[in-house]
Amino acid sequence: MSLQVENLEHNMARLTIETSAEDFEKACQSAYQKQKGRISIPGFRKGKAPRKLIEKMYGAGVFYEDAANELVPESYRKELDEHKELEIVSRPAIDIVQIEAGKPFIYTAEVALKPPVELGKYKGVACTKIDTTVTDEEINEKVEAERAKDARISEVEGRPIQDKDIATIDFEGFIDGEAFDGGKGEDHELTIGSHSFIDTFEDQLIGKNVGDDVEVNVTFPEDYHEKSLAGKPALFKVQIKGLKEKILPEIDEDYLSDKGFDSLEEYRDDFRKKIQEKKENDARMKHEDEIVEAIVEDSNMDIPEAMIETEADGLFENFKQRIAYQGLSPELYMQYTGTNPERMKKDMKEQAEKNIKSRLVLEAIMKAEGLEATDEEYEEEIKKMAGNYHMEEEKFKDIMGDTEKENIRKDTGMQKAVDFILKEAKETKSADKK
Repeated sequence: MSLQVENLEHNMARLTIETSAEDFEKACQSAYQKQKGRISIPGFRKGKAPRKLIEKMYGAGVFYEDAANELVPESYRKELDEHKELEIVSRPAIDIVQIEAGKPFIYTAEVALKPPVELGKYKGVACTKIDTTVTDEEINEKVEAERAKDARISEVEGRPIQDKDIATIDFEGFIDGEAFDGGKGEDHELTIGSHSFIDTFEDQLIGKNVGDDVEVNVTFPEDYHEKSLAGKPALFKVQIKGLKEKILPEIDEDYLSDKGFDSLEEYRDDFRKKIQEKKENDARMKHEDEIVEAIVEDSNMDIPEAMIETEADGLFENFKQRIAYQGLSPELYMQYTGTNPERMKKDMKEQAEKNIKSRLVLEAIMKAEGLEATDEEYEEEIKKMAGNYHMEEEKFKDIMGDTEKENIRKDTGMQKAVDFILKEAKETKSADKK
């Protein structure tokens, strides 16, 4: 087996791979053994016809396609294992050059190679200053949200609807006097002030009583997902059938004790710490995105289209797995969101290119600054990942291949590159990156 590499434009390469005539013959014989049971030849039982007779009847190349399908992935994988310096970053586009009995099997594989990066400025990159101060108002909101989760629901009698009440209603919507699809509901529990219904629907129920029949006038928003209703005025006929209220618990000693705190101050401090941690993490992520984007803009690299296509395909596969977990199909998702395959593919290609450029500059910084992961850092990451899967470290290592282990080392090194550029960055009051 041999490999020749021809460099093409835009970091593409054409690999010419040749396997011996002997290997090609073995692949043809293997194809014959797999197919012979499905081939009928007069005078022979299925699976008993000689190969030469089958080739004479159906043509000399009857087994060539299956032989090639066996040889290509095997030989391609072996050549890549022996030539790791190539750093191939796309699926191969295969073209058969020679396939003939008694001769070497030759094919080409057009692939994208990892493009070199000419790094721009990456030390002292300016980023926008983000205020991570926690206000009393934010803490109050969290305290009240927690109280709301612990609220007791009680039936209301003898008073009209108020904000925050839960009204049980029947309703039917009309446009120009005609009922429209999806505009009818029965025994619907609507929290007043939740803004789950359009326009001022909920506001118009305040002050009304159980047993009232109410006409509610609203206008659908211009960007409403159902285009036939967008921007149109509608009349809803509403019958109020029941009313409940949330009774919030008092924040007393017993309440605080149930939450695991000795005082209101300690309880509020816990919320302060959690809000602070989230704000700082969010600020770090925004700074990372902003700085990496600035470095990408100041760097030069020629990304092969095949590399972008491969990355986009990976994003699409991840997307399908995510929505399948939610019980949806890609077709149903696109129907719900009003998108289509062309727009989705375009969006994914844009994200794929952004992902590639970000990854390439971080890898380049990692190399420039010698930020490869140490053995200790690698083992610590393995320990953390094993813990996430509730597995012992050694068992976790056993189920991982060499590629996965190498990727963990690389990802750990890239995280060090992120830490480096964040540490070197300069916060400014504006997004000016000069």
